[in-house]
Formats: sequence, C-alpha cells, structure tokens
Amino acid sequence: MATTQTGTTTSLNPMWAGDVDARYRTGDDYWTERSGGPGPQVMAADTLQGDKVKNDAGEDLGEITDIMIDVPTGRVAYAVMSVGGFLGIGDKLFAIPWSAMQLDPDNKCFRMNIAKERFEQAPGFDKDHWPTMADQRWAEDVHSFYNARPYWY
Repeated sequence: MATTQTGTTTSLNPMWAGDVDARYRTGDDYWTERSGGPGPQVMAADTLQGDKVKNDAGEDLGEITDIMIDVPTGRVAYAVMSVGGFLGIGDKLFAIPWSAMQLDPDNKCFRMNIAKERFEQAPGFDKDHWPTMADQRWAEDVHSFYNARPYWY
C-alpha cells in the first residue's frame, strides 16, 4: 500500500504512489501506541472508530463511527462519520469517501479539505435509514460532492 505525504498530512489511499516517512516504517506513532498494531499503513478498522475528523481550518466536523469495505475488491470505500447528537441520539451520519480524507498523525485525527459551510450541505442519513451504498448513482453523487476519486477506479 503506497502512501503519500504533504507536510504532516498523509493520504491513506492505496492508489496513490509516494514515499513513506520513516516514523511510519517503525510504527512509532499514535495509532500504533493505541492499538499495539503495525501503524497507519495497515490497521484494524476499529482502531479508527472515535477518531475526530477536522477540516483544513482545524474545525471539528465529526468523528468516525464505521469503516465500510467494498467486499468484492477488499478496498475501503467510506468512513461513516457522526455529527451532533448526544450519546448516539439525534446524530446525523455521513458517508465520507476514503479518498476524501487524509491522516494527520501530528494532531491524531483525519483531515478533509472542505469548508464547514460546504459540509453543512453534504448528503447525510440517520442511523435507522442507511443508504444503499452499493448503488452506483448514490456512490457517484457522494464522491462528486466531496470531489473525491471513486474507490472503484
């Protein structure tokens, strides 16, 4: 799995080529310490649950609740992010294309290049009414909203 790095933000998209910082090769980072695993190149999905998602302005957007896998290809398709609510009640969920987020190990979160005002217009859903994520039209609309490369390419 290739990783690219720009400043302190690292993309986890395996389709992008690039160098891996020595810190990741040694596994000396937050996620390794937290999970006891090999670090951000290969991790258990549950180690990401509860991680905050922020935009490039540092504003909190939400936190990751689930990681959605495209089973036939084995690729990570989406991170489901929860926004608002209290103790899981009244929160709104968003399927964020995996390629729209970047790992920010220095701040122990994920980053998205989206203004909070734009994100407020994002297509979302509630916990009792999940979209059919295998629906090609729905997936294209979500990837288009976030200007993200679809995982199936």
